[in-house]
Amino acid sequence: MDDFASYTGKEKVDWTKEAQKAASRYNGRNENELIRDIFSRAAEGKRNGTLTNEQIDLFYSQFSPMLDSAKRKKLKKLIEQLKSM
Repeated sequence: MDDFASYTGKEKVDWTKEAQKAASRYNGRNENELIRDIFSRAAEGKRNGTLTNEQIDLFYSQFSPMLDSAKRKKLKKLIEQLKSM
């Protein structure tokens, strides 16, 4: 999965591998930079119609169990903002 547009939620995703790929892309960046980048990419997808609320929900449901409570809350807030666009 290289971007949100390619994510359907139907394919089996190796989230450990995806997390490692993301970590290497964001090496040296702090959490706020990572969140801004994720939000920016997803917002672009919402604006151009390549990212749906259903895809956002699927992403959250599959990714959130790997996060601790504080990070899950941050991701949930981000998801809510994206879905309201």
